[in-house]
Amino acid sequence: MGAGGGGAKRKKRHEEHEEHVNHERWLVSYADMLTLLFVLFVVLFSMSSVDQKKFAALASSLSQGFGDQSVAFDSQASTFDGQASPQFAPIDPGSDPGNGGAGTDNMTKEQKEAVERAIKAAERAQSSRDAKAAAKEAENLKEIEKKIADALAKAKLLASVKFTIDERGLVVTVVTNEVVFEGNRAELRSGGAKILDTIAPPLAKLPNAIEVDGHTNQLKARTTFYPSGWELSAARASTVVRYLAGRGLAKNRLSAVGFSDTKPLIDPKDPRSVQLNRRVDVIVKTTLPADQAALLPSAAGGDAKPHTGTTTAQAEAAAKAQAEQATGTPATTHD
Repeated sequence: MGAGGGGAKRKKRHEEHEEHVNHERWLVSYADMLTLLFVLFVVLFSMSSVDQKKFAALASSLSQGFGDQSVAFDSQASTFDGQASPQFAPIDPGSDPGNGGAGTDNMTKEQKEAVERAIKAAERAQSSRDAKAAAKEAENLKEIEKKIADALAKAKLLASVKFTIDERGLVVTVVTNEVVFEGNRAELRSGGAKILDTIAPPLAKLPNAIEVDGHTNQLKARTTFYPSGWELSAARASTVVRYLAGRGLAKNRLSAVGFSDTKPLIDPKDPRSVQLNRRVDVIVKTTLPADQAALLPSAAGGDAKPHTGTTTAQAEAAAKAQAEQATGTPATTHD
């Protein structure tokens, strides 16, 4: 009996601790549903009483933000007179409207035109920003040219180099005639060292990367000390880089490239090409991204062609003369 009584007690204790089942849990879901319905009706009510002035201001600000009179709205603010409602141009986020994606299949003609206007407005805005960035960079490169030209003019070496602004940046061309390098050799002569000594200090103060390109002319003469023009042009560029590094330019800013005769400065048929295409280009690299750097030649205007460097004094005199011509005031002269 003792064993049987013990089993009854254990069974009773187990029944006392059995969890009570809640049969009213459905009330929680019901309450949530009522809350959502209430919120839905509040939203619907708020949408039925649109503040016309605020909505028109929103439409106008969005349109101006995209640079177009009407981008996301087909109707103008004047449609809020109770006779018409604003029409939105829905855009499928997963499609590319500009490329005629599947998202445009269900659009009306007006909606597609609105999307196209928005894309064109964005492209115009980006093009304008790129053009402004290129123009500003061209001005900065011109200022660098003035500083280098000032140093060369002081040393009476301004005629020894040419300047160009292209998509790479500011190109300082040193013609490698017998004054700079001997024929078929890559050892720097005293005349070339003097030119590099002059342009090194202005270059050392810049944060830009510096690339040195070596070029040979189109003559098919045999290179005595090098297998081909590739090695000769690369050796000359490396010589210039090594010399500039010894004059204060950081090594991690410098690079050397040899192009042999593949990138002539002028037409090889031109008699001057024998001397001018045999050169070393010291390039002050632009910091612009490639799409903006491509606009540098057009932003530079006449400076995109090889030209003699303009000194600071020459630039100031030209600006003064231009201002006097614009205002009609004669230039002041002194005896």
